[in-house]
Amino acid sequence: MNRIGLLPLTLAAAGKEDNMSRKVVTFGEIMLRLTPPDCKRIVQAESFEAIYGGGEANVAVTLANFGLDSYYVTKLPGNPVGQAALNALRRYGVRTDYIARGGDRLGIYFCENGASQRPSLVIYDRAHSAIAEASPEDFDWDNIFSGADWFHITGITPALSEGAAAISLQAVQAAKAHGVKVSCDLNYRAKLWSRERAGEVMSQIMEYVDVCIANEEDAEMVFGIKSGSDITGGSINVEGFKDVAQQLIDRFGLELVGSHLRISRSASDNGWQVVLYDGNEFVQSTPYDIHIVDRVGGGDAFAGALIYARLTGMSLQEAVEFGAAASCLKQTIPGDFNHVSLAEVQALARGDRSGRVKR
Repeated sequence: MNRIGLLPLTLAAAGKEDNMSRKVVTFGEIMLRLTPPDCKRIVQAESFEAIYGGGEANVAVTLANFGLDSYYVTKLPGNPVGQAALNALRRYGVRTDYIARGGDRLGIYFCENGASQRPSLVIYDRAHSAIAEASPEDFDWDNIFSGADWFHITGITPALSEGAAAISLQAVQAAKAHGVKVSCDLNYRAKLWSRERAGEVMSQIMEYVDVCIANEEDAEMVFGIKSGSDITGGSINVEGFKDVAQQLIDRFGLELVGSHLRISRSASDNGWQVVLYDGNEFVQSTPYDIHIVDRVGGGDAFAGALIYARLTGMSLQEAVEFGAAASCLKQTIPGDFNHVSLAEVQALARGDRSGRVKR
């Protein structure tokens, strides 16, 4: 049976307006990304491609592309660079009503795309960014969560500063007070904080989370939970993730845990699979072999697709196939944002993997 095909028929009958009534809020940092062209190294570059992206912003764009009422919350400097970031979100239908303006700078990151056995490289220049130095008064969470159905955050945002950690905790607390579902992608970044500090802060935030996304590295680095995978050796223990998910469910009372599992054969070619576990049912997606164009944002594409799946009533098997297809497609597209339509994701999830020209 073509399971994934069942839900879109239901949604089509309901009409787009029902989709658009679903209000989703994400909160984080959008940055200016500078990438050397043609897989050049940073030391070779005489020019950089300038684009915008960041974990929660990437999720917001995915959800807007899928037709949801997608809001992004952050703080941007009141200068042309901040305005350019704002414009990038608006271009793809993301609502920017709650974005605060102020501060001195937008965070920057340099992304050197790898190839073959040379890995990609990320260098951050985001200290003292507007969102890192934001204050609680910048965000009216009661207003932001009015009528909201879902809130998404990652472990990157609270890692930015003590203030950002405090605001992130306030955000999830306010979301739960308003009856809003909360998802969190652990997204551990060793360049931003220590494992000890990550475990301390994320333990507080996770008390308010319903759906957690954690790959095999995140769960180990933040909470010391090991899956038995050998990441550098290219060995993924799929069944071991079930135990990781169960430990997270037991500790934080979660309703669902998901993970994207990457087998890095090289920087250019990866194996990719998605798994979900709700404490009873453990489901795995179709595995994909991806020739990487840009791997940045692959996990965020999965997060956005999973949120959409949960809001629209997909079964776990439907959700895992939908999420895997969305994240697979993202890694064939340059930049942070996942520029794919709902129909394109549905087609791949149904099994159309030929890559044939659409005429």
